[in-house]
Amino acid sequence: MKYQISSGHLRAWTHAAVAVACTAALSIGALPTLDTAAAAPKERPLSPGKRCDELYGIKNTPTGRLPAGDTSRPKSQWDEFDYVNTGKQYDGLQLPEDAAERKAFLDKIGTDPEAYEKGDPRRVYAYYAKEIAKPNSRWKTDWDGWRDGKYIPQSGHDPRGKAYEAKVVKDFGLTGPDWICQKEIKIRDPKTGKVHRRILDAINKKTREIVEIKSNNKPEDSQKPKDLALSRNKNWQRSGYKIRYIFAEERGGQGQKFFDEMRRNLGKGTLGQERVTIHEHRSNAIEKAPAKSNNSPYRYNAPYMNADPSKNTGSRGGAIDQIKQSKPTPKDMADFLNRREQASGGRFPKGPGGIDFTSLELKYVGKPAKGAGLDYAFSAAKAPGESGGWGGKEKAQMISDAFFTWLALTPDKFWVNLNPDTPGTIMDDKFASTDAGRILLEADLQLKHDFYKAMDPKTEVGKAAWDGLAKVNGWPCLHSGRNWIEPKPAKVREQDGGIYILDAPLKLQSEYAEVNTPGPGEGKPCQDQLSKDEIEHNERVLQRTVVPEVEKWINTKPQYADLRRVYTARVAAEYIRQQDAERPTDYREIINSNNVKRWPLRAPNQDWKKTDVFNKYVKVFKEGEFKYELTKGEEVWVITVGGVDFSKQPKRNITGLQFRTERPYTPRTKNTAIKAATDDADQDGMLMLGGNSAGMSDDDAGTPTPTTKPTPTTKPTPTDKPTGKPTTGPTRTPPPTPTGSGNHTQPPATPPADDDNGGGGLADTGAQVATIAAITAALLSAGVALVWWKRRRTTST
Repeated sequence: MKYQISSGHLRAWTHAAVAVACTAALSIGALPTLDTAAAAPKERPLSPGKRCDELYGIKNTPTGRLPAGDTSRPKSQWDEFDYVNTGKQYDGLQLPEDAAERKAFLDKIGTDPEAYEKGDPRRVYAYYAKEIAKPNSRWKTDWDGWRDGKYIPQSGHDPRGKAYEAKVVKDFGLTGPDWICQKEIKIRDPKTGKVHRRILDAINKKTREIVEIKSNNKPEDSQKPKDLALSRNKNWQRSGYKIRYIFAEERGGQGQKFFDEMRRNLGKGTLGQERVTIHEHRSNAIEKAPAKSNNSPYRYNAPYMNADPSKNTGSRGGAIDQIKQSKPTPKDMADFLNRREQASGGRFPKGPGGIDFTSLELKYVGKPAKGAGLDYAFSAAKAPGESGGWGGKEKAQMISDAFFTWLALTPDKFWVNLNPDTPGTIMDDKFASTDAGRILLEADLQLKHDFYKAMDPKTEVGKAAWDGLAKVNGWPCLHSGRNWIEPKPAKVREQDGGIYILDAPLKLQSEYAEVNTPGPGEGKPCQDQLSKDEIEHNERVLQRTVVPEVEKWINTKPQYADLRRVYTARVAAEYIRQQDAERPTDYREIINSNNVKRWPLRAPNQDWKKTDVFNKYVKVFKEGEFKYELTKGEEVWVITVGGVDFSKQPKRNITGLQFRTERPYTPRTKNTAIKAATDDADQDGMLMLGGNSAGMSDDDAGTPTPTTKPTPTTKPTPTDKPTGKPTTGPTRTPPPTPTGSGNHTQPPATPPADDDNGGGGLADTGAQVATIAAITAALLSAGVALVWWKRRRTTST
């Protein structure tokens, strides 16, 4: 039997066959296609992509599977990946400071970067000249900001992304013939009619999975319209494809509006599961400069923690990368971050805006090796909503200066004293020439103010204090006294070739003291009528009411942040002193040299004088600061003298078991922090960021940094290398005879047991070490008396 098919039937059969073929293709994993009417004119073909394992050179990794739903990587699995940013070799590249010289220099360079070979610094200058030639450029007067906030991050964007993509492919096993990376597709947005080209990071047509891999914490601005077009396209809605977004950093809600719309458009899968899911695959990006660029004259050398700048070396690492972008004020910082974000388009990793530099403290120093620099790590709180980032240079410089002050001066100078009877013993003159000394004296004045404030009878604490005081003629009577701040034992752990400073609390001391300088008020003071028993009763009242409250403020309030900052540096410096006593370090010539010219009072406090603070205190002392309204309306004035005493630095070395229990991830975090700023896995809301004082942490070959920091116009760099030899110990001046009848409680001469086996001494390192078993000091109303004990001890693992 023969069949004759008309042309009309032929067209119908053809259309049916095509439909069946399309359905069959879709069922075995074909991608949705554009509508015929939306096909674009002839243009370059779409990139077919390549097997992921072949593209990234990954071998011997079996095919795995992605986790379901929204997930986060457990803290125990956080790790790191590294990449080379060629732009980082120019992080110290400078322009002339004079505006006319700068313009002439850039005019000569021109605005064509392609006129210069890669690796030629003139190419970088040409990019900047091209940038500021734009009428609306926001970088015209900010070369440093453009270099650090735009040029270097842009240079690192692609290598960072590729390195993280390779890591995700390996970690999740996106291997085998079905996983294709960098495949390009076309998508028509039914809402706008626009056709987008989109390169997918990874796609598996068999399992119908798309993986978008982001080495930062949010989707890129340029990709959002393309992904939203995909989610609106009916072909893709019907395809059943799932899209998995994987981020290297904590997302913190970034892009949530975008993800909510994606989910609404694509709906849920056949089993009710979300088709758009998010996984935080936490991994710290370690940005390295090209190999051997440490010897380049264009690298940045920070001054922090560096023992000998005359050798033209400086700090580099995770802290420096963030601090060098910090601006001095919140307003300046907000403007910079706005420009940085505009330049980023959502592509750059988190920057300094997420760091609260007002909380910066030194939390780790390694064992110094002569010629190899010192590893160190700071801690800082996270700034919510990228609201921080300012003040980083000031705080880092303050910590570094204090660290060297504690090394250079002998410990008998580490005290301040505000006593109206003794204007000659405010503080040592050399100590007064440093910011560390300034901070201690200003904290002492702040303490007087806060002690008065805490005694306000309108507060719960103040009322309890006044109600409990001894009475004279029916009125509560407060004796004169002295209050001072001294360290509590710092909680530390010595291991991994360094010391972790886990907690460095400060203690408020308060006791009775006789004062000859008349205070405010008229007539005979009531305290002259108090008996010894009544005075001791009053002291006990204050010890259970006002003292704990003010001590809490000292350890938590912003007005004492600088004091806490310089004290943690004191703990670190004491450790370096001990290490240098065993074997010479780069700090040998500094220790006990009493030369602090390199760490002077810095702007805006360069003209600060200790006598100005003393005179201000005497004025307050004589005229009063607070007038309390008691029940019968009587005026009562509080009289205090005192000081801050850092001449001692007691510490308590916790056991290895306690350290592993309380801070299981801190050693790993510290290792990363030296190279890149990172979240502290052991302390929510905190970051760690550090470096190496000789620049040995951030190039691709790991070499030291013996280089200068040139500019197009050469200017001499002054140096002030300390002279003199270290002394065997501090020189002490006998203090005046103490006054008052308070009970001076000293710490024990032998520290509590610290090692894992219930012994004592330092951490279980297996090395012979020298430790300060107890360092005590009685700060008198008119001076300081010091008693030091040292004990040598051998510990073994």
